[in-house]
Amino acid sequence: MDKGKTILLTGAAGFIGSYLLGYLNKKGFTNIVIADDFSEEDKWFNFDSKEFSAKVEREELFAWLKETPTKIDFVFHLGARTDTTEFDYAVHEKLNVEYSKNIWTFCVERNIPLVYASSAATYGNGELGYKDDHDIVEQLQPLNPYGVSKNEFDKWALKQSTQPPFWAGLKFFNVYGPNEYHKARMASMVFHGYNQIQKVGKVKLFKSHHPDFKDGEQLRDFIYVEDVAAVCCWLMENTNGTVASGLYNLGTGKARAFKDLITAIFNSLNKQPDIEYIDTPEDIRDKYQYFTEADMTKLKEAGYSNGFHTLEEGVADYVKKYLQKKEYY
Repeated sequence: MDKGKTILLTGAAGFIGSYLLGYLNKKGFTNIVIADDFSEEDKWFNFDSKEFSAKVEREELFAWLKETPTKIDFVFHLGARTDTTEFDYAVHEKLNVEYSKNIWTFCVERNIPLVYASSAATYGNGELGYKDDHDIVEQLQPLNPYGVSKNEFDKWALKQSTQPPFWAGLKFFNVYGPNEYHKARMASMVFHGYNQIQKVGKVKLFKSHHPDFKDGEQLRDFIYVEDVAAVCCWLMENTNGTVASGLYNLGTGKARAFKDLITAIFNSLNKQPDIEYIDTPEDIRDKYQYFTEADMTKLKEAGYSNGFHTLEEGVADYVKKYLQKKEYY
């Protein structure tokens, strides 16, 4: 593995991007050009202790790439507007579709491999299942503008006759872990659950408004951010034709209940679970996913053989190493 290669990482101040930056550093990569909106002060601690070769504002990136002789060897495009409660599609279209097209075009022109962030939100209610099959992408019906924007770019990418030498769109499922402290309402339920326990000793979960699911038994495929970073790096190391370009699910392949997740937090703190169920807010009630589970067959058949943290393992690591110590990765 060439530790001297130069990597472009967008979204480097955000949750997954900053974690990946630290993960790359620990693997010996420091020639990393990071791009994001660095004006948000609550993201500063995500990247200020990391090693990188250049820091470029998101809006200035393409001008910088044009003017700078730096040869980019690989691109991780994780920058996006990820707020599922932002219903102005124009915001998502600009940052998640048009910006991504520009990244793709840059990679095509310079012959650079690309890994970008898609989302499990593209699957909507899961009527067509959760299989990363290219044949269903045109039929998917996401439940919110964020999911629509991610699916629009996936559709666009699949139609392109000119492509990077290798590309992978990763459909992230429910990612949790350190460096999400700035995400407020959009942070994981592990983050919110831990903080609720610290403040009031119990956790509030949404009631089920679906006859097939009991309260707390809504199911998600929760994946620890360390596993996400491991897959990203594995893809970077396997762009020599052994792995096919395309869309790949990135979850654990095992759906778990929110009640299980909260119980794991309490157990990590050596406390008895105390859960109160509240109505799901009306603004998201009809757009709420009751079940997600990644079909991980494709990634495994491509050669990825590492395991994933169980929910209990990931939650314990996050709580004990980071949340309790108020640490960043």
